[in-house]
Amino acid sequence: MTEQNPAAFSDLVSAITQQIEQARGQVRQAVNTAMVQSYWEIGRLIIEHEQQGSSRAEYGKQQLQQLSQQLTERLGKGFDVRNLRNMRQFYQNYPKRNAVRTELSWTHYRTLLRVENAQARDWYLQEAINQSWSARALERQISALYYERLLASQDKALVEQEAKANTQPLAETAKDYLRDPYILDFLNLQDKTYQESQLEQAIISNLQQFLLELGKGFAFVERQQRIRFEDEDFYIDLVFYNFKLKCFLLVDLKLGKLKHQDIGQMDTYVRLYDEQRKGSDDNPTIGLVLCSEKSEAVVKYSVLADQKQLFAAKYLPYLPSEEELKRELERERAKAVEQLELGDE
Repeated sequence: MTEQNPAAFSDLVSAITQQIEQARGQVRQAVNTAMVQSYWEIGRLIIEHEQQGSSRAEYGKQQLQQLSQQLTERLGKGFDVRNLRNMRQFYQNYPKRNAVRTELSWTHYRTLLRVENAQARDWYLQEAINQSWSARALERQISALYYERLLASQDKALVEQEAKANTQPLAETAKDYLRDPYILDFLNLQDKTYQESQLEQAIISNLQQFLLELGKGFAFVERQQRIRFEDEDFYIDLVFYNFKLKCFLLVDLKLGKLKHQDIGQMDTYVRLYDEQRKGSDDNPTIGLVLCSEKSEAVVKYSVLADQKQLFAAKYLPYLPSEEELKRELERERAKAVEQLELGDE
């Protein structure tokens, strides 16, 4: 086996990294350019077709609502009335297509649209390009009245130095970009991992409180408790101890259909918990699998085969029924979805 040259290997890693980062940058720029140009065109169509070029603010309000509804049905999110109104204003502020700078994202332009002074708006646009400001950095500078302070100050160098210091920590990360709701809406994508995580955590929080309020001996132990088997870690959504039953209850929530492996996974959790955490005077651990779909919830207790008689005879009187839990899970999902939708407005 030949010896590896560390310097050559480091050069290889750097070259591959540079290639991928360059390609990612090109994809990002292509999406930004397509989005900005498309929204400028939509603004033009709204102005010219529905308003016949009129700039009257009240005209077309009902038409915008109808347009928003039909576009949302056909294309998905991203066409609410507010965003359509922004597209309309975008065209009004930049009626010449060649004045639209595709170096900036739609989030940049939404921020610029809030600047009423046309000279200030053009100045912020140019500075954002020259200084490579992220959308968050641009918003910070506008909120800090950078342009106005620069005009009024006799020591412009000091104001510029302060502005540069304020933009340092505001560089946009790849995660920020990939979670930008306008990017996701434009591509008709959803950050499902992020959204499902929020929904899952909201449901778990509500169910945790529900079980504690049952008054049947439940005590909360831990959330996302880790158990280890060989070289793999498992995380249990909720762990309770029931003092009346003298046993642990493990709760695992799944978003989507109940799969055979979900029950199998809970059986594994129960076995591991009995081996690693159950005390000698504790009764066998029981599991609870909750599957929450949009249309229907499914609830299943997971009990090892040799414990089913004990479960039926002694456990059930102190546990909520599967039907009761199903109704509660459906209520909690609806409540959690409503909370998240209100938070997005």
